[in-house]
Amino acid sequence: MGEPADADADGDSGPTPAVVSVVLVVVILGFAYEPGVVLPRPAAVPMLLLQLATCLPSTRRLRGAGTLAAQILLTPWSGLPGFLGASVLLIVERPVRWPLFMVVVLAAGPLTPGDGGVHSVLNGIGNALAHGLIIYALTRLTDLYTELRTTRGALADALVTAERERAGRDLDAVLGTALAYIIRLAGQGTRAARDMVAVARAATDRVRAAPTAQSADGARIPVGSLTPRLVWPIVVATHLEYLVVGAAFLLGAGLSGLRIAAYGAALAAVVGLQAYHSLPRPPGVRPPRVAWTLGAQLALALGVLAAPDGPYPQLVAFAAASVLIVLPGRTAWPAAGMLTALVAIALLVRADGPGARGTALLLLDIVVIASVFYGLALLTGLVHQVREAREALASLAVARERRRIARDVHDLLGYGLAAIAMKGELASRDPDRERAERHLADAAALADRALADLRAIPGEGPEFALAEEVSSARKVLAAAGIAVRVRGEADRVGGASGMDGVSGMDGVSGVAETLFATVLREAVTNVLRHAAGARRCEVVFGPGLLRVADDGRVLPVPPRKDGTGVGGGGNGLRNLRERAAAVGGVLEAGPAPHGRGYVLTVRLESASASASLSG
Repeated sequence: MGEPADADADGDSGPTPAVVSVVLVVVILGFAYEPGVVLPRPAAVPMLLLQLATCLPSTRRLRGAGTLAAQILLTPWSGLPGFLGASVLLIVERPVRWPLFMVVVLAAGPLTPGDGGVHSVLNGIGNALAHGLIIYALTRLTDLYTELRTTRGALADALVTAERERAGRDLDAVLGTALAYIIRLAGQGTRAARDMVAVARAATDRVRAAPTAQSADGARIPVGSLTPRLVWPIVVATHLEYLVVGAAFLLGAGLSGLRIAAYGAALAAVVGLQAYHSLPRPPGVRPPRVAWTLGAQLALALGVLAAPDGPYPQLVAFAAASVLIVLPGRTAWPAAGMLTALVAIALLVRADGPGARGTALLLLDIVVIASVFYGLALLTGLVHQVREAREALASLAVARERRRIARDVHDLLGYGLAAIAMKGELASRDPDRERAERHLADAAALADRALADLRAIPGEGPEFALAEEVSSARKVLAAAGIAVRVRGEADRVGGASGMDGVSGMDGVSGVAETLFATVLREAVTNVLRHAAGARRCEVVFGPGLLRVADDGRVLPVPPRKDGTGVGGGGNGLRNLRERAAAVGGVLEAGPAPHGRGYVLTVRLESASASASLSG
């Protein structure tokens, strides 16, 4: 229990949602910029503000029909139809969403300022398509990234709850049925005593064989595909848009057929390689043969830049985006900066170059294009990363819960079942009918108690009262012919006065009481099962101490198929060591120094217990 609180330990060291939002803001601002215009159109400013309010996670609660209606009214005068397209995809419900988006995209062609030619119309349609798809994709990824980070413990909580429900059903079907049957058999008198013993022993074998650790392999995380399925088609569509607009630009540039063919091939190759580099991949997975593909893309982009007429400097933007996507951060940013500087130098030194102002505009275009595709790849990778961390956290929480339930079943039910079997044997052998009936009544009471513990295990676990465990141990061991001597006082460990040496620390008495009660149960179980010929058992309480010693002959623990239960003391002692270590305690177990009997000791050190609890 409490595993989801480890959410900070999931290894998620990615950027914060605020940093991720900056990527979205930069792209939106870049799309809002109109080349050659110092001051934007008056309607573009509220259009931009509405778009930011629609897209940013911190203001998405404002996203709705009102903001969409305002953008519809502003679009003809803002020159930003792509913003309206993105808002349509984000706000309008299916199945109207995509048809309405295409209406906005097609309407952007005639609204684009220019000469009304094919290139001008295609450029307007292409920009609206690319801007709308990219802003939509980045917004969805940003929303999802923020949601996954802020709710990464919710999946763990939900799956732990489901695991508890499943475990409760399974335990009730197997052990609950057996315990209920034991209670019925106990009510049938001594004639059913041997059947009761057989049922108790069979149930004990199942409990003692319960594994203490289970991997998370069986914890299937039903989260589906958390990365939007539209990322891949959006990447392809936006690259096709740049390819179509670039081809239209070449056709309208008045170049010869051979040059158009060469430049067109270079354009297709550079954009195609960019799409290949931008396809969604898990974090840390680089495209196959990336050294060759990136090298070819750089060579083509820079080659076109140096060619006569240098028709399309924006190709370097695709290469810069690929550099940011596939190279490590320390190398990627300087390399992208160098590519941008090369473009500036090449354009400024050309006699037919666009001049300082034109160069600045082209550089801004390069930065925006590189930011767009880098942002898509970055956010897609981050969503993968947070999803994997979220799934790992949930899987770990489920595995821990399975381990906790198996440990509790082993530790808490083994005692009751062993005592039931012993009571049944006494009842079957005792010639005194009245005493035999008392043994059967005790067995029924033990079964009823074990059934209550069983049903509490899948929840927060049963509550313990150490004084009751001491009383029960006295009765059970006495019934087995073992004299019990208790030294010290149980309330020094778990009572109102606290525990000597650690009194005054909040919660220590409760932790010690739970631990010592569990240890006492397991110790009594071991005496009943493995201490042949035991006649005496001593239980000693001290400041932060419980020691249980018997004088029986230690029987070897039979090996199991998986090899556990040999040498290390089996699941029971391993479980107890884990419980003790969890609260800063130490458990020791082994043969008595004088050679006969077995001693089990648990110590709670005040300093380590305090550190564990305060942490």
